[in-house]
Order: sequence, then C-alpha cells, then structure tokens
Amino acid sequence: MLVHHYTFSVVIIQKYLTCEHWSGPFKANGIFFSILKSRIVNDYRVNIFLRQTWNDPRLSYSEYPDSSLDLDPSMLDSIWKPDLFFANEKGANFHDVTTDNKLLRIFKDGTVLYSIRLTLILSCPMDLKNFPMDVQTCTMQLESFGYTMNDLIFEWTDNGPVQVAEGLTLPQFILKDEKELEYCTKHYNTGKFTCIEVKFHLERQMGYYLIQMYIPSLLIVILSWVSFWINMDAAPARVALGITTVLTMTTQSSGSRASLPKVSYVKAIDIWMAVCLLFVFAALLEYAGVNFVSRQQKEFLRMKRRQRRNKDDPEGRFNFSGYTMGPCLQMKDGNMMKNTTANAALVAPMQRDTENMKKKFVDRAKRIDTVSRAAFPLAFLIFNVFYWITYKIIRHEDVHKK
Repeated sequence: MLVHHYTFSVVIIQKYLTCEHWSGPFKANGIFFSILKSRIVNDYRVNIFLRQTWNDPRLSYSEYPDSSLDLDPSMLDSIWKPDLFFANEKGANFHDVTTDNKLLRIFKDGTVLYSIRLTLILSCPMDLKNFPMDVQTCTMQLESFGYTMNDLIFEWTDNGPVQVAEGLTLPQFILKDEKELEYCTKHYNTGKFTCIEVKFHLERQMGYYLIQMYIPSLLIVILSWVSFWINMDAAPARVALGITTVLTMTTQSSGSRASLPKVSYVKAIDIWMAVCLLFVFAALLEYAGVNFVSRQQKEFLRMKRRQRRNKDDPEGRFNFSGYTMGPCLQMKDGNMMKNTTANAALVAPMQRDTENMKKKFVDRAKRIDTVSRAAFPLAFLIFNVFYWITYKIIRHEDVHKK
C-alpha cells in the first residue's frame, strides 16, 4: 500500500486578535492571518494561505520542457488530494474574488504544490487568571479526515514551515518569535489518524488597561485619602467625598467587568478592582469611626450626670442644690449666701471636667485621622508591591516555563 508523505509550508502575513473586522495588506506569497475578535472569547478568526505539497508518481512527465506546469484550479477535481481539515475549526469559507484563490502546480517528478486561501474561525481556549498580564497559546491543528496513518502521513516541511511577515503588529498582543511545531496524532475507534499542529504564543499588551482601568482606579483611591486632612467637624464635606469616591469606584469596576470576558474564576484585574473598592470604602468607614469617637464625650457626660443625680437623690426626691434659686426663696430660708457658695463650688469643677473630657475624646479622634494618613498609603503600597511582583514576575515566569 502506498503511503503518502505530505508536507506543509505556512507563512503568516498578518495576525490580529481584536473584536472588529480587519482588512489588512495582502501578499500572494504567504499565509495571511487576520484574526478578528468575536463575541465569544475563546476563538479567533484567521485569513490564511495554506500550501500543501505531496508526490504522486502518476503525474510525472518528461515531454514538456518546463520544470513545472501551472494548471487551472478546476483540475483539482481530476487528481488525488489529501482530505485535510482543521480539527479546532469552528467556521470557514473560501475566497473567490476576483477568481478562485487557488493554485495548482505540478513538477516533472510528480510533486504537486497546492496553495489555497482560506478564512477560518479557530477555537483558542484562553486561561485568563492573569488577565490583563496573561500569555495565551493558540493552536492550529491540521488532521486527516478519512485516511489513517497507513495511507497518509502529514509532516512539516524543513524549510520555513511557518513564516511571519515583517512589520507584523497586533492591537493587544505581541506575537512571540518562538512557534512550536508538533505532532498531534489522533486515536479514534476507526483507527489512528495523522495530525500536525502549530502553537502561537501571544503576550497581551496592557497599555490600554493601564490607561483605562489601573490609573483611574489608583487616582480614585488616592482621592479618598484627602478626607483624612479635612477637619472632622466638616461632616458634609467628608461624607460627600467618601460617598462620591465609593460610587465612582463602583462604576469604574462595573464598567471594566462589562468589557471583559465572563469567566467563573477570579482574574488579576478583579483582585485589583476589589482591593481598590475596599480601600475607598474603608476610608468612608474611617470617618464614621472618627465621628463616633468625637461624640463619645457627650454620651460620657450624660452618663456622669445621671450617676451624680442618682447619688445626690438616692430616694428619687428632687434635689435643687445644684440649681440657683431666686433671692426671695433663698432669703426666706436664710441660706442665700450658703447656697451661692455651694453652687459655684459645684459648677466650676463640672465645667473643667466637661472641657477635659471633650478635649480627650477629640484628641483621640484626631489621632485616628493622623494614623490613617500614614496607614492607608502604606497598606496600599504594600498591596501594590505584592500584586505586581506576583503577576508580572512570579506568574509570568511560571507561564513561560509551561
């Protein structure tokens, strides 16, 4: 039985991973990848030229002087060709403007070159745990549909099987130079089928996310710290600032999630947004604590008066010793001078106690603001150090090791 060894040559001219239709430059001597971002995150669209080469001794010739013959694509129906299909394909179509984009060339020794232009939608499952600092690996699998490995074997050509055009740029990704060419032989109930694949490594550029998400949320968190320098008696100003920053941060977080893929696990940007919202909310709660502590002296003095009243009048009778009486009433009892002296002696210590108590609680509330001025920025700085080291260095290295 004749086993056909089938080689491939792939040239990438353009590759895009965006959500909109893109029409890039066209070159007739390559494979054109135009990857379009679709509404489903785990796929990409690619426009390619696929070159296939195999040898069929029945097509060899010697009478014709030229080393090769270019035939009309309609002759494809008259010769044998491999039954190739893309294993991870979700949709595809041919191109026929202004004519069928196919090339059929036969050499003297029976070698056949078949080139075709295709538009494919290929699946590319993405791991977004490190988003938007992630590195994605997208594959293209080429497999035989009906011929087992006893009849047909696919192989990559030795001379530049995958080529990238010069000046290739992607809106959100950097295409790594290293591309993995592997074999992915498939085993089914009907037999063992030949399969080859190429893996492209795409590193996401996070410039867009820095400008649209990270920097605005960072500024909102810093703005929430301004309330620590506002007088604690200015309740309307501090409450308005706190509520405004919380609502703004909530809107920012919701807006970022709306444009991101919906997955069931936590992404790196989710952690950032959640911590920023936590810091902004904590700044609002900090003023609630400051306001509560500063008002405790009133509650404390009210409790002291109640205790003193109960001590002076244990049987529940009214005691007027702490109140100044009119001179007429005092003269009738003959105790005017005595009561006046006693009242002055009681009022002065009470006023001193009130002032001292108020100063004590106000100082305690101010101390909370003073500590917060240093504690909040320091805690946020520590979080930033751990966050960026984890996602830009540690996890980035783990992805490259894989």
